[in-house]
Amino acid sequence: MSNNSNSTSTRDQQLQQIALDHLFIATLETRSSDSLDFHDVSVWAIKTALQAAFEAGRNAAANPLQTQPKQ
Repeated sequence: MSNNSNSTSTRDQQLQQIALDHLFIATLETRSSDSLDFHDVSVWAIKTALQAAFEAGRNAAANPLQTQPKQ
């Protein structure tokens, strides 16, 4: 697996965890159903999810070696 696809996988896993923890959304995969793909979410939950994503990005930028696989 290349570094780019590995970092994309890590990012997707982090986003999935943020969606679950803050928005109570079980998956970010498209399921082709309005009742499964659209969610009512409070603005405060969106705010905490955005803050978590921002912090994850800041941590990744501050520690680039931790997000890269060892070679």
